[in-house]
Amino acid sequence: QVQLVESGGGLVQAGGSLRLSCAASGSIFSINSMGWYRQAPGKQRELVASRTKIGTTKYADFVKGRFTISRDNAKNTAYLQMNSLKPEDTAVYYCNAAISVIGSPFNAVDAWGQGTLVTVSS
Repeated sequence: QVQLVESGGGLVQAGGSLRLSCAASGSIFSINSMGWYRQAPGKQRELVASRTKIGTTKYADFVKGRFTISRDNAKNTAYLQMNSLKPEDTAVYYCNAAISVIGSPFNAVDAWGQGTLVTVSS
């Protein structure tokens, strides 16, 4: 019914920047929140940043001051601007969204994208 597609990952040198995009599509009634998680090999998936429809944001301590999450509500798209990247930021980054679907607007769906790989070299 809904899907999320991430883009913007790649290889970057430490100290560089990348901008990730997440586009939601399908039978969307509303998107309550969108966020980014990441998972490095052998590690648990962890929250990077999230943003509600009204603009409330949450950041993990390890990215505060370096990453910025934003949303274009009209386009159902979220972005993650990543600056001052470090090798430890290397991971697969996943987009997440809490979406109410047309026809079932009161039942939120926890949707996930397929992930985009970010590799930061030292």
